[in-house]
Amino acid sequence: MTTWTSDELDRIGQAEELRIAPRRRDGSLAPPRTIWVIRHGDDLYVRSVNGRTSAWFRGTQARHEGHIEAGGVSRDVSLADPDTDVGDDLDAAYRSKYRSYPANIVGSVSTPQARAATLRLVPA
Repeated sequence: MTTWTSDELDRIGQAEELRIAPRRRDGSLAPPRTIWVIRHGDDLYVRSVNGRTSAWFRGTQARHEGHIEAGGVSRDVSLADPDTDVGDDLDAAYRSKYRSYPANIVGSVSTPQARAATLRLVPA
């Protein structure tokens, strides 16, 4: 299993935004979407504000693979479910990293709908 380098974790974790392109069933990449990304320990996470029914999130479910770009890092990834016990920690990480945004916007990534659409990015 491949792991993130310290440099990749730092660069992606500090990036304001991440571009994610889910891999389609035929192996091609869907158009990338710009979303927020957080680092928690040695893992990187993304969430769909619109939950599991959003187009980009549904696209991740076909192959659980994609491509990301953030902080000057461009990487193919596997998209894994997070451990069940990290939800509160991820909420806090989002609030901390994006605290300069209005509370209602930051709060949108901590709703039950968004929490249910959390993915852990695993380098491929």
